[in-house]
Amino acid sequence: MPSFDIVNKVDLQEVDNALNNARKQISTRYDFRDSNTEITFDKSTKVIRVSTDDSMKMRSVEDVLNSTLIKRGVDPKTLDYKDEEPTSKGGVRKDCALKEGIDKESAKNIVKLIKAEKLKVQAQIQDEQVRVTGKKIDDLQSVISMLKGKNLEIPLQYINMKS
Repeated sequence: MPSFDIVNKVDLQEVDNALNNARKQISTRYDFRDSNTEITFDKSTKVIRVSTDDSMKMRSVEDVLNSTLIKRGVDPKTLDYKDEEPTSKGGVRKDCALKEGIDKESAKNIVKLIKAEKLKVQAQIQDEQVRVTGKKIDDLQSVISMLKGKNLEIPLQYINMKS
């Protein structure tokens, strides 16, 4: 019976490459000259920490970070920005966690969307992914196109298509 999995995975190497590109861009920009802007990435906890001089530069760093992530093929929806907090040196710092996996609420929402299409497919929640099975591959492909058309809060990848 044909099936596929709906997941939310982030390629950490691509995120690291995007951060290196963002650091290069920021180091060459005129508005960041003589500023203490740092971008660090902890792969074990999957947290990006940005520290800079003021809130305006923080917004610029976020824009650069989002554009470099898009260029490297990583969806910016995977970033969960925390609140800005002041540093001891008078600057600001912001943590940004990478969201991986599909949480229970999002998985239930995806299953509900699939059932609302009234196709002959079954959707099951398995840990942090959703498995969709059906008799026809065409039905599975219509589920994929329907989910791509929806604006969900997390990016989705479709893997393990088996016929």
